[in-house]
Amino acid sequence: MSRRRSMEKIMESDYVTISELVRLSEMRYSTLKYYTEQGILPFDQEDTRLTRRYPRISSLERLALIRQLKERGYTIEEIKEQMQKS
Repeated sequence: MSRRRSMEKIMESDYVTISELVRLSEMRYSTLKYYTEQGILPFDQEDTRLTRRYPRISSLERLALIRQLKERGYTIEEIKEQMQKS
């Protein structure tokens, strides 16, 4: 098991793991995993055995937009439609 990266290192990185994205976004792991499964939180993965890597800046921007849409009462299906437009 690898050591947890410092917040300073995470903020310097172009890509983060889902657990680091949890720390940055202050959202639950299960929520981010659900968004990933629904296709509204994209990731990069070089091989099936490698860790999913999320682009830090664009992922945080997407999560902020998802949060805003949820606060306005949008459903996941409506959010997917909005994400496909952008």
